[in-house]
Amino acid sequence: MSERKVLNKYYPPDFDPSKIPKLKLPKDRQYVVRLMAPFNMRCKTCGEYIYKGKKFNARKETVQNEVYLGLPIFRFYIKCTRCLAEITFKTDPENTDYTMEHGATRNFQAEKLLEEEEKRVQKEREDEELNNPMKVLENRTKDSKLEMEVLENLQELKDLNQRQAHVDFEAMLRQHRLSEEERQKQEQEEDESETAALVEEARKRRLLEDSDSEEDAAAPVPLQPALRPNPTAILDEAPKAKRKVESWERSVGTLGSRPQLSGLVVVKKTDLDRATPQGQPAPAPGAVKNGKAVDLAPKTPGISSLSQLGVYSDSEDSSGSN
Repeated sequence: MSERKVLNKYYPPDFDPSKIPKLKLPKDRQYVVRLMAPFNMRCKTCGEYIYKGKKFNARKETVQNEVYLGLPIFRFYIKCTRCLAEITFKTDPENTDYTMEHGATRNFQAEKLLEEEEKRVQKEREDEELNNPMKVLENRTKDSKLEMEVLENLQELKDLNQRQAHVDFEAMLRQHRLSEEERQKQEQEEDESETAALVEEARKRRLLEDSDSEEDAAAPVPLQPALRPNPTAILDEAPKAKRKVESWERSVGTLGSRPQLSGLVVVKKTDLDRATPQGQPAPAPGAVKNGKAVDLAPKTPGISSLSQLGVYSDSEDSSGSN
């Protein structure tokens, strides 16, 4: 049984490596690789945005006749996610970046443009100083002045940091906490004093009310004699406006109203009432007194009470008209 893991291979005695055919591949051959977009770009065909980090199945090839310090430069082919247009970019070992070739435009390369502008300005300055010694002196003066300003600003920042370093934040918080406690304590004392004042005022008011009620109860109330109604008091009152008498009242009469002058009509006493002394019972009807039967029926007066009322109303009308 042979080994499971073969460490040594068998070479026959007649083995000749030169007889093995070599595979000849083209130098510009392409490989399929999986990569992510190295920067933000926008397709020129459809305007689709392709963001940095989007994954693609790209084709990779080696650029011919382009080498930087012996390092080969590679080109990548990808397709737009919307219109499937071909986009190519290649490596830039000089700037450790990528360069867009065609099919899209690179976005958000402000930092790269700024670096290129700084390099251009620096190169122009070096070229100018190389041919003009006075310009060299002027640039040195400007640089020294700028350096002094930077040092002054740095010293100011150091002083500010030192002042802030001496601040004891714990002490500040402690003082703020104490002041807050004192304020709360003072507010609590004020509330208690106001509450005590209100309670004292209410107690005094209650004592005053109790003393007043005791004095009123102790003082005797004088009894006023009951006033008896005077039958002729209605004559002293001012005449009231007469109410319009309805037609139905003329025929039927007033319902539920007692005449105001009913108290003025007095029943005339008969001779029997005058003759009967007070405290003795009146004789029964049909009784015999002095050999004669007693008749208790009152005699009809010569003038009735209704006629008296009519005379009184006429007199009142005449007095009112005068």
